[in-house]
Amino acid sequence: MEIFHIGAECYPVAKVGGLADVVGALPKYQNNSEHIVRVVIPHYDTAFIKENKFDCVHSGFVKLGNFNFPFTVQKEKKDNLGFELYLVEIPDLFDRKDIYGYEDDIERFLSFQIATLDWISTRNEVPDIINCHDHHTGLIPFMMLYANKYEKLRKTPTVITIHNSIYQGQFGFNKLYYLPDFDLSKVNFLEWNDKINSLASAIKCASAVTTVSPNYLNEINNSAYGLESLFNLARHKSKGILNGIDLEVWNPKTDKMLSTNYSTRNFEKGKQVNKEKLCYQFDLDPTKPLFSFIGRLLEEKGADLLPHIAALALSENFKQINFLFLGSGNTEIENQLSHLLASFKGNYNFFIGYNEELAHQIYAASDFLLMPSRIEPCGLNQMYAMHYGTIPIVRRTGGLKDTVIDIGDNGNGICHDQASIVDVCFSIQRAVNLYKDKKSLNKIRRKGMNTDHSWESVSLEYIEIYNLTIIKNEI
Repeated sequence: MEIFHIGAECYPVAKVGGLADVVGALPKYQNNSEHIVRVVIPHYDTAFIKENKFDCVHSGFVKLGNFNFPFTVQKEKKDNLGFELYLVEIPDLFDRKDIYGYEDDIERFLSFQIATLDWISTRNEVPDIINCHDHHTGLIPFMMLYANKYEKLRKTPTVITIHNSIYQGQFGFNKLYYLPDFDLSKVNFLEWNDKINSLASAIKCASAVTTVSPNYLNEINNSAYGLESLFNLARHKSKGILNGIDLEVWNPKTDKMLSTNYSTRNFEKGKQVNKEKLCYQFDLDPTKPLFSFIGRLLEEKGADLLPHIAALALSENFKQINFLFLGSGNTEIENQLSHLLASFKGNYNFFIGYNEELAHQIYAASDFLLMPSRIEPCGLNQMYAMHYGTIPIVRRTGGLKDTVIDIGDNGNGICHDQASIVDVCFSIQRAVNLYKDKKSLNKIRRKGMNTDHSWESVSLEYIEIYNLTIIKNEI
């Protein structure tokens, strides 16, 4: 089976969040199943792209309304990622520092989608399946079905994988002329609440819909930022598939970013060595429990609670615990977290930004990982944490509910129900008490490290979805 994954991110080429981890791992494990797997993302200005070599396999002009942009498709020469990687290079739109956050993002990602389909439609072979990821590729199913120039791809089934339904790629009908010519009687497949909605269009037009956890699929049928009724209508072709983690990247036994490697046999000593080095780096006490947070500083992640949680927890525990936060995002949250540095020196530190190597070190060194998310479609951090012997403290939502069971129920983490300062601080106190009971602490650590979150079985679930959609399209 020839599978195309099309997305905005792919680790380690370009990463903002968990989308990159999935697009960088799932194809590799599907490729291991003897399928031909190709990944297509935009050509950004990133270190990976500068450090690797590419061959140009296609060139052309992408027509975006009245504008024409030259583009090329570049293939990574050595397939270093375990699959074929293709980059769509549109110099005027993607040769920039950041992946998202520009006023012309609609134009950028729409041109990427059109250029990608222009290239795929010129190939001799027609893909067996195209798996789109989030709204950045959400108009591909519509264009394949109804755009005149892609008639060759009309019978190719598509899957839309939804990593986060908050972001929907909406824009006004004044930009309808950007799309290639299509049957105007089908314009209703683009519309949702009087706008063109890329994610809504994908849900309507794709052969199948997947979400990144079973519980998230249930949640978005009741709360999906205006798409609830659409998700209910599409339930018959939807499935929640829990993400996995790439054990070739996230493995404390082989991780080259750690001070020392360890396994379930020697994790207590191994984690302590990593903890001592990290605490020395950030002026923290390695004899105290270390609570960490890694992620984007957004309200959906509960990050606005972190300054108050840290201040209250440190005050109540008389500074007998440590906090280390890694992230960036909302400027106000960044400033609040920075202001805590003066008040809790020696027990608190904060690194603004994202650093992949530091993230690995924090997972290995920490005792507990905070995830007070309001929304968490899947969450990978809690899986990384458990695999590194770090106990997650999570709110029961989305994929966190699917993956973390409270220690009171003989589980692998500490859970609470509300995204509130009180609930999180109560969970922190439970963690402090657990930390004092080394036998119970290590039992739960070991249980987390032994939990199977690998991609092997997950990738087979996607293949099953693909096969079903192919069969339906043939009928």
